[in-house]
Amino acid sequence: MRKFVTAVVILLAVIFVVGRIAEVEAILATLRSGDWRFLLLACLLMFAWLINLAASYRTIYLLLGLDEPLRKLILLSTAANSINVIAPSGGMGGLAIFIAHARQRGYSSGRATVAGVLVVLFDYLGLLIALTLGLSILFRLNHLNWIDVIASLILLAFAVGLFAILYLAMHSAERLGKLLAWGVRTINRALHLVSKRQSLSEEYAHQFSRDAAAGMRQLRSNPANLWKPAALALSSKGFQLAILFLASRAFQVDIPVDILLAGFSTASLFVIVSPTPYGVGVVEGILTLTLSSLGVSVGGAAVVALSYRAITFWLPLLLGVIAFRLLPKGERESRMSGAETPVLPQ
Repeated sequence: MRKFVTAVVILLAVIFVVGRIAEVEAILATLRSGDWRFLLLACLLMFAWLINLAASYRTIYLLLGLDEPLRKLILLSTAANSINVIAPSGGMGGLAIFIAHARQRGYSSGRATVAGVLVVLFDYLGLLIALTLGLSILFRLNHLNWIDVIASLILLAFAVGLFAILYLAMHSAERLGKLLAWGVRTINRALHLVSKRQSLSEEYAHQFSRDAAAGMRQLRSNPANLWKPAALALSSKGFQLAILFLASRAFQVDIPVDILLAGFSTASLFVIVSPTPYGVGVVEGILTLTLSSLGVSVGGAAVVALSYRAITFWLPLLLGVIAFRLLPKGERESRMSGAETPVLPQ
């Protein structure tokens, strides 16, 4: 069954890339004309960014009483990133990898889910900080438009919604259980029209909420340690901004720091608030438009945007498919070694 799932994921990745082969060809042609030294350094920063993401998961896992090695979390988070792209589901596709791994290892899938939601929430908060700076620059330069404002409000609504769910989990497992059970009933009614049977268990929803609430109570007992995932979320944005800077240097496109930050913040915003998976085709256009409207030549803005997306989107996508392929092997090794469940003492 796992071989079948792996084959399906690889097939979806191939279909995804083939469907955008013209964009891939344009990116490859662009990269060939850049300074390989800056591009190589940008790729190294991309690897550091992926490790930083895994470190965010590990920090939050520890706060929730779970212990997973960084090496495993690098595979899980990198694979989850690719699943979110090739099978977009509002982030739930990637989160399912962590839930499945938690069940495999025999610890709380509720806590693993809370960890995933917290990573997303901290990432949103980091983006909101960068976005505040970027929008203030656009406002100062008289280039702030209503599309950026509306997209920012949508992102803010996402963040508030996630925070509300976590707040509910922290203060009332019963209410969270009722909310999840309502969601299960809604899904089951929809599935009943197709399969004539229930596919999800309300009892599991209540058990899941109790597990999640237990994790949140433990997190609540150590609120001072939340600065660690917050710092990692901000450093993640720093890595991405540095990659954008190196992309501009690779093609000798001089972009002032404030304009670079404005372009980065709007591009990062439309990675999330976009009608396409991870903003494919949208982010490139938004970044080119923003930079060119602020005085960068259209040609220079375009090559910077394409190379930036090659390093922060296409390369991690490829690595994610490889990581997904490696996950079953890693899980087989953990079962063969008879490893204990990685739950810290309460």
